[in-house]
Amino acid sequence: MTITKRLNQTTEIWLRKKGYSAENLDRQGDNGATALILASREGAIDIVRDLLGNLVNINLTNNDGNNALWFACFGNYLNVMRLLINAGINLDNQNDNGVTVLMYAASSGKVEAVKLLLAAGANPNLRNLDDFRAIEFSSTVEILNLLRQRNRE
Repeated sequence: MTITKRLNQTTEIWLRKKGYSAENLDRQGDNGATALILASREGAIDIVRDLLGNLVNINLTNNDGNNALWFACFGNYLNVMRLLINAGINLDNQNDNGVTVLMYAASSGKVEAVKLLLAAGANPNLRNLDDFRAIEFSSTVEILNLLRQRNRE
């Protein structure tokens, strides 16, 4: 990948510490994780912002089929999630089990993440490999009601 602007020094240091290189920002490391996936998993918003500004492939997934949005949600890093969403990440990416980040958020009781994903346009009607939708993963009544309301719209 060609870098279109200079990475900031903090990002360059972070990349080296994590075993990545500025020469190939889309390189996949352990379990297929890219620098963007790892930075999202760590909630490193400044690193994520710098990587996005250098035109990384935002929709690369790891070996399990999860993208950076999944990992930002896993860590409950809502600001990183917003940044990725605004950059155009695939909201409806389905991993190797057909699970979307909305399904994961619903099953994990992450109410704010569910609200954010729904507001951004995540599809609540996708089904995983076991034929379940996000609503069937609802772990709280509040999440169930959010998904019910979306299905009525």
